[in-house]
Amino acid sequence: MPVTTRRTPNEINKQSSLGHGGRPPELPRPTGGGGNGDGDNWANQPQGHRGPREHLSRWRRLMTVGIGSDLFFFLILILVFYNAKSSWHLNQRTLEVIGDWHPIKLPRLLWVNTAVLALSSVTVEFARRHIFYELDVIEEWLGLGRPAARRTMPWLAATVVLGSIFLVGQTMVWLQLTGKGYVFLGNPSPASYCFYLMTGLHAVHLLAGIGALVASLGGLVYLKKMESRQILVDSVAWYWHAMGLCWICLFLILEFGQ
Repeated sequence: MPVTTRRTPNEINKQSSLGHGGRPPELPRPTGGGGNGDGDNWANQPQGHRGPREHLSRWRRLMTVGIGSDLFFFLILILVFYNAKSSWHLNQRTLEVIGDWHPIKLPRLLWVNTAVLALSSVTVEFARRHIFYELDVIEEWLGLGRPAARRTMPWLAATVVLGSIFLVGQTMVWLQLTGKGYVFLGNPSPASYCFYLMTGLHAVHLLAGIGALVASLGGLVYLKKMESRQILVDSVAWYWHAMGLCWICLFLILEFGQ
């Protein structure tokens, strides 16, 4: 006669989880977005393997360091500006202290240039958001074309156009000021020297940004990995935002800080 043993509910659950009692063993459910079991938890990946999110985070850290260095560079330019503003010399005959700084009246075109650059920051942000748009990204991963790249391109191209308009406008401002006698060197007032130094170096940085934008447009066409295209557009967008912020600070100082 078989002996029947009573099992507690805890024992039944324990055996079920181990695959006994007619139920398969319970496996961890995928959680998505970094959970276990779906291949997205990079901490449990084989040695040396890195997921796309880690690559993006690493590039963002590198861009943060580079942008921070640029911001520090422009901070030094601002300190040079205020140091030059307080410069003076002593009249040998009257022993009178005479300030060397003579403010210059800036062309109103600088306001237009600033608005154009601010608008370009909006367009590059639209480009950055489109390259990460989830539905388009899924379609690209499934091999259904490149909708994310296709929707990103016009915004990047618009940013290139607006950035070029800004540089042309800056050139026109420089020509207006040199026509009035405000030259980079040879002017008795350091205000002229500081203006050309600050705006010129910013223009060089922005020109490099335009080159990176053009490279991003090429990358959207020729780079095969979706991850690489995302990293490229994201990095360029953050650099462009930083240069826009730098210009607004420089413009406000030049316009109201003299």
